[in-house]
Amino acid sequence: MIGTSVAMLAHQGGWDEILMVAGPIAIIVALLAIVRRRLGSGASTTDDRQDTDSEVG
Repeated sequence: MIGTSVAMLAHQGGWDEILMVAGPIAIIVALLAIVRRRLGSGASTTDDRQDTDSEVG
């Protein structure tokens, strides 16, 4: 039964190969978007702190 499912997925017109490439790329893009969103919200607070430090000093 396992051999049958592997053989069925082996050559199905290329869609499985596309998933094997597009899947990890989609995961990496999603992780980069999360990191950029987190860094974007943190960058505005550090910019504000640098502006206030330069005004005081």
